[in-house]
Amino acid sequence: MNHLPTVDLTIILIYFAAMIAVGIFLSGRNKGSEQYTVASGAIPGWALGMSFYATFLSAITFLGDPGKSFGANWNSFVFSLSMPFAAFIASRFFVPFYRNSEAISAYTHLEERFGPWARTYAMICFVLIQLARMGTIFYSIALTLKALTGYSMPAIMITTGICIIVYTMMGGMKAVIWTEVVQAVIKTLGALLILYLIVSRLDGGVDYIIETGKAHDKFSLGSFKVSEFSMSTFWVIFLYGFFINLNNFGIDQNYIQRYHTARNTRDASRSIWMCVWFYVPVSMLFFFIGTALYAYYQQHPDLILPLQQQVSAEKNIALGNLTPADYGDRVLPYFMRNEVPRGLLGLIIAAILSAAMSTMSSGMNSSATVFLKDIYLRYFNKDASSKVQMRVLYVATAVMGVLAISFGIGMIGVKSLLDAWWKLAGIFSGGILGLFLLGLLARKARNIEAAIAVIIGVLVIIWITFSRQLPDSYAWLRTNLHANMTIVIGTLTIFLTGKFLAGLRLFGSAQDAPGKPAQKNSH
Repeated sequence: MNHLPTVDLTIILIYFAAMIAVGIFLSGRNKGSEQYTVASGAIPGWALGMSFYATFLSAITFLGDPGKSFGANWNSFVFSLSMPFAAFIASRFFVPFYRNSEAISAYTHLEERFGPWARTYAMICFVLIQLARMGTIFYSIALTLKALTGYSMPAIMITTGICIIVYTMMGGMKAVIWTEVVQAVIKTLGALLILYLIVSRLDGGVDYIIETGKAHDKFSLGSFKVSEFSMSTFWVIFLYGFFINLNNFGIDQNYIQRYHTARNTRDASRSIWMCVWFYVPVSMLFFFIGTALYAYYQQHPDLILPLQQQVSAEKNIALGNLTPADYGDRVLPYFMRNEVPRGLLGLIIAAILSAAMSTMSSGMNSSATVFLKDIYLRYFNKDASSKVQMRVLYVATAVMGVLAISFGIGMIGVKSLLDAWWKLAGIFSGGILGLFLLGLLARKARNIEAAIAVIIGVLVIIWITFSRQLPDSYAWLRTNLHANMTIVIGTLTIFLTGKFLAGLRLFGSAQDAPGKPAQKNSH
């Protein structure tokens, strides 16, 4: 078993203790559910922007982006390039809408438009998205720490999960935001440190990385064929990124809730752009780290052989048939274990932990808020006292944490962190974004049209997701659409179906209306 040096272990324990201390310090300041969920609307815009950036820069980015660029190319970076387009729409239209509505839950609007079913449906989709996101992040933490310490992955998930649950449950949204500000700085510095260590060990430095990347087509953003939707082309990833980021900035409770923590609408809108301007170049940094690792092990192939042999044995793949994609997610933890000096290793692990904890803490808090606002107060006890509401928030936070840990344990063995998360996000997000757009943009759409549109949209999402598993006798029902098109097709199906049905109703009403001038003139 590999044990971390004492100095590195001490750094990690100090980091954990500091995060829990923040939660304990702020717990005494949460006098009610408003302070716990939206920090009384007293968060400065710059801190909110750093918080958004920290949420985006999760452990999936920290490990998944280098893993993808090591195993393939920069095609997945197109996701980041789509962010400014989604940010423009969200800051221009969604933020003012939510700030003016003053509803902490992002899904109150859906009940007002289409009835209780729409609010509950959206809430369920959101919780599933959060479980998928947090479970993937727990898995990424375990994947890293197992390579460094040798401890079992379930044990790592449970230990880190307890820490995150404690400081999130005690500190509320204020703890989430201010710890994320610190975590944003830590993980950015951690990424820069990793790149420095790789470059310093390469003969030729950055020039060699660029030469190797070009020679092996590592900087490719994918095919630019507009008509090709069965492969991971530039446009498939761009469309996926646009819809996912619109979902994040526009309807995800994680973000909607934090818009209300800002002092005013202007600060809330600016925080989105601050997140974009930080995240896009830093995500490029992580893709470059993956390419740098590829160049490093091209220059030192003997150093990567033990990892290749391990993966070959675990996956029962002949060593000669092994591809970089088969072990891409493991390369960064492997490099850290073997090449990073003592002391610095603890700092980098703390950076990875901060990348994970920032996203999960906000996910737990927002999920608890949704449960309180959309389930408990809506269906069980609308007149609950402040004390009872706080108790519900504490319990819901803990329950979401435990479920996320369980989800992460269930993910052990997936091939690619980024691919797994993107697929799950596309499935769960496609059915909710279309309904939101229908409610906001199709003002004539009613309850019945929305319900039919959601049913059809969910069926389409199920078809895209599972049609490849159909037996040969039903091969004609299979689709060749790439999995990342799920949210695109699902969203457009719900929105366009609802709008079309509303148009049919209005057309039929106009045809049946008595006393039309056109009818009088026809006699």
